[in-house]
Amino acid sequence: MHPNIKKVLVSEEAIQTRCAELGKQITEDYRNLGKVPVVVSVLKGSVPFLVNLIKYIDLDIEFDFMAVSSYEGTESIGDVKIIMDLNRSIKGDHILMVEDIVDTGRTLKEVTKLMFNKGAESVKIVSLLDKPSRRVIDITADYVGFTIPNEFVVGFGLDFDEKYRNLPYVGVLKDECYQ
Repeated sequence: MHPNIKKVLVSEEAIQTRCAELGKQITEDYRNLGKVPVVVSVLKGSVPFLVNLIKYIDLDIEFDFMAVSSYEGTESIGDVKIIMDLNRSIKGDHILMVEDIVDTGRTLKEVTKLMFNKGAESVKIVSLLDKPSRRVIDITADYVGFTIPNEFVVGFGLDFDEKYRNLPYVGVLKDECYQ
């Protein structure tokens, strides 16, 4: 375990198992709809989750990326900025947004609204983590890996000042690292 991690909240093994379960469920749901989603990953945090999840989605998916920002340090600032937009039209497409964590809900609300403004037929959300105790916007992910308590987490894509993204698990950062 990394010396700056207080405790592991979600192990590497649990993440892999849950990715397989989510991928199977997503495959079944979209097959039943007769649709194939365009998978949109929200950079940078969702990339490890995306890479592991898509191995288990048995559909001819396409994927694209967006970069958005709403954090300074450990806090959501409430101002969602689009840093990098999609490279393609999504008019008439079914979008599966891949997110690392649903926290306040502000980012996903704005990104979901943007997808519909761009002409998406539907938008569903799959998130590795859900932190409902921090929600300030009424939004719910369609697929959730793990519900976690209100602790500052890093690893498996989640960062603090761009560090710790490469940890193979989700852990709680020691308080002295960010205070």
